Amino acid sequence: MADAEDGRIRLSVYDFRQELTMDIAYKLAQIGINGTLYKLYTAAIELGEAPIAEVAARAGMVRTTAYDALSRLEQEGLITLQEKRGKRYVIALDPNTLMEKLEGRRQMLSELLPQLRSMYNRAKGKPQIRFYEGIEGIRTALRDTLTITDTPKVVRGILSMEELMQTPGRAEMDKFINDRVDAGIWLKVLRSEQKDVEPIWPSSNETLRELRYCPPDMVLSMTTFIYDQRVCLISSKQENYGLIIDSVEFAAMQRTLFDAIWALSAPGH
Repeated sequence: MADAEDGRIRLSVYDFRQELTMDIAYKLAQIGINGTLYKLYTAAIELGEAPIAEVAARAGMVRTTAYDALSRLEQEGLITLQEKRGKRYVIALDPNTLMEKLEGRRQMLSELLPQLRSMYNRAKGKPQIRFYEGIEGIRTALRDTLTITDTPKVVRGILSMEELMQTPGRAEMDKFINDRVDAGIWLKVLRSEQKDVEPIWPSSNETLRELRYCPPDMVLSMTTFIYDQRVCLISSKQENYGLIIDSVEFAAMQRTLFDAIWALSAPGH
């Protein structure tokens, strides 16, 4: 009875390990580490540091066929190859590298996505409208303006301070301004004095801002940004949304209207 019980326990442990191994293999495959790469990477992790021949043998491969895959793993930053005592050693790096790598890719893609989407839409010859709801949506729409690729980097903006102080709020606007300045993006901004609630955000070389106030009989009550071939609209707290229209023709029209009002407006101080 004891032998049978021990056998069942060993079988249970074996099944658990098999299931765990399959789960790891499946998840690593989702980020491109599969087949030969998976076998060599897991062998390298298990050995920690070992000659290439030993790692290849652990992975069930011959040394000559392992070189290309190990070079790929080194390029991916998952292992390093070093010469020691006349042999080339494989040294596994901390698996945290995987998370750092994925985060780096995510950040890079996040920065590239607006440009790639614009290229795609231009090729298709059609505009795109993106609707973002709630405070997070407004932040997303607002920060899309920082992806401008025009040269020079100049965003045209109509700002309704009264609404912006409520949504997304002063703290978020201060952070946005700092990030805009860090990115070297100038803001040509039109405001209505009736909508100003604090004596802030003047014309300033330091904060890359040129301000003009539109004529008194013209109240600009919705925040709008024009950049590249996009127009970003930020609603009041009551309606609570951000909207981005990616359209060459619409952006050109909004740019023309902005410049017409700009020519009629008085410099701010």
